[in-house]
Amino acid sequence: MVNISASGSPCAHADFPALLGRARNGDIESLGKLLQWYTNYLNILATTSLDRQLRQRINPSDVVQETMLAAHRDFNAFRGTSQPEMLGWLRKILINTLHRTFSTHVQTAKRDIRRDVSLERTSQRMDEPACNLAAILPGRTTSPSEPMRSREQAVDFANQLNQLPEQYRDVIVYRVLQGLTFEEIASRMNRSCGAVRMLWLRALDQFKLTYEDSNDC
Repeated sequence: MVNISASGSPCAHADFPALLGRARNGDIESLGKLLQWYTNYLNILATTSLDRQLRQRINPSDVVQETMLAAHRDFNAFRGTSQPEMLGWLRKILINTLHRTFSTHVQTAKRDIRRDVSLERTSQRMDEPACNLAAILPGRTTSPSEPMRSREQAVDFANQLNQLPEQYRDVIVYRVLQGLTFEEIASRMNRSCGAVRMLWLRALDQFKLTYEDSNDC
């Protein structure tokens, strides 16, 4: 199973200023709710930032949990006032957390793995999930010249993805975000290749419906 946990409302962005204000006034519950909106998004970023070899060593959920703990601890250092600034801040924490995790868990004999994962490369790879998800929705595109818009869109996509049945969510993550072939997905899900292809089509249909429903908010 692909672990993308926590709930998130795709219609919650209008509440951002109020929650941010309360969090800055010391309301721990508001801070927790604010950060929870981005848990699904961060899980997708962590998952897609680790190649297959690293995913065997590092659990993306553990990386996200450490990122959230750091965000809670260092929230007073956040000076932004908008959701794009919040996303940028959380991304930086996640990137730094990933690299601390590489240093801790990747043995000296495997330094070639760590050397290939620079901060710049990790940041660039993190812009891909929103474009990949947007590409499977009719009429939706993302522009490379608008990376912050892509990231905001990815928050909604991640939360909508979390509303799908587990098997639908898994096949979309494996196919769109991890780039696996149908044969590889079939092996992971213990299904035939034909069954995975049918599951993929049903998952896409359901994801599109979930996206359309969210636009009614």
